[in-house]
Amino acid sequence: MSTSVPAGTEQSGQPEQPEQPDRPAPPSGWHVLLEIPLRRRVAILVSVGAGLLVALIAVAVFFTAYRALYDQLDESLVERATAASSSDLADPALLFRVVSSDALAAGDFRVAIVSATTNRALFIQGNEPPVGAPEYAVATGTPQAPRTGFVDGAPYRVVAVQSGNGRALVLAQELEPTRRTLSRLAIVLVVVGMIGVVLAALVGVAIARAGLRPVERLISATERVARTGDLQPITVTGGDEIARLTRSFNAMLAALASSIDRQRRLVADAGHELRTPLTSLRTNLELLVAAEEGAASGRPDAPRLSAEDRAELTADLRAQIDELATLVGDVVELARDDPPEVAAEHLDLSEVVERALDRARPRAPGVTFAVELVPLEVVGDASALERAVLNLLDNAAKWSPSDATVTVVLREGVAPERPGTAVLEIADEGPGIAPEERALVFDRFFRSADARTMPGSGLGLSIVAQTVARHHGGVSAHEAPSGGALLRLWLPRA
Repeated sequence: MSTSVPAGTEQSGQPEQPEQPDRPAPPSGWHVLLEIPLRRRVAILVSVGAGLLVALIAVAVFFTAYRALYDQLDESLVERATAASSSDLADPALLFRVVSSDALAAGDFRVAIVSATTNRALFIQGNEPPVGAPEYAVATGTPQAPRTGFVDGAPYRVVAVQSGNGRALVLAQELEPTRRTLSRLAIVLVVVGMIGVVLAALVGVAIARAGLRPVERLISATERVARTGDLQPITVTGGDEIARLTRSFNAMLAALASSIDRQRRLVADAGHELRTPLTSLRTNLELLVAAEEGAASGRPDAPRLSAEDRAELTADLRAQIDELATLVGDVVELARDDPPEVAAEHLDLSEVVERALDRARPRAPGVTFAVELVPLEVVGDASALERAVLNLLDNAAKWSPSDATVTVVLREGVAPERPGTAVLEIADEGPGIAPEERALVFDRFFRSADARTMPGSGLGLSIVAQTVARHHGGVSAHEAPSGGALLRLWLPRA
């Protein structure tokens, strides 16, 4: 039985391997350390730092002791050799007759006298010290430093001093006791160093736990906020950087809670304000639909609307739709907590006021606007500022009688008021604002008792306050010289 392979395909002995997705390279170097939890990382760093410090101290102590022991041994050997060379023992015949080999062995000493003339060394058999070229150089008068020599593999410290013309006295002492002392010191330093590293690790863990406990509370608080939405502040203790971080986090929570509260109040107030125009709009629409259906059915008991009533009802519907659209636009504008992303530009505030006046005059044909403007340059969004000025003008025109005058003055701020600012004052001849309400007129949906019967949503001045705040300025309410309301707006000059 044969198997055919379709044309254009290749047959391979190994199955096709599926393509492997690209995997991120494993972390290396410092990235590995960054992957470790912060508490463990602090403990590791403290342990490593303490271990390096202990090792450095141990090495310094060992080499200091090593140098001190060798210097002390060399000094002792030099003193003894010098004393012997200046005494009668410098005579080889007397030296080896008085000093026995047993005495030299008991003191771990080996003595020899080298002669530069004969190039020979005299010593007691079995107690010969290491003798070499440095010792013969001393016999010729060349000073040499102490050195380490070996006899049958045993180390000796060797010194040579000149003891007469052409002779040198060589004195050697075994180094094994000194080396044993250094070995014991090295063992002690290693053991103490290891204990120090262990203690440093324990201290590092304790420091990490104590130092990062506020950070853990902060982490738990953020997780609690993310999980439950509870914006309760965290208890702050101390005055270190962690306490500052906690205070900053509490400030952020307070700002977030305030923003959420403002949004909730805005939604509640907007729902309350929207209910009235929607109810009126629904009633008028139902009446109009009923009249249309009655006219189409021809029933005698069906409601009838005259042409005059129909025109009045249609005009009311248009007005209510316009009022509803304005209200929705104002709510959307106020719902934006963050300033809109617009390109700030240098502009003449007097031109902005002129454009707002051109739009306000047709809305209030019975009101006269007395204008006094000076060119003042500011930085901001022209359309937003124009809308804010228009809201102030509309507010003044709404409260002014039909034959009243609204005064509009744009001037430069002077000391001690607000030097370096552009000040816009709009005064009307209306009833004015009660002193206890002047701080509330810029709140959302605030309307005085006298204003509840007049058209409006109570959002116009709120938009003014929000727009001016975004431009780093301010707005306030006062009493005009005529007894009406005086609204003052100021912006920093460019």
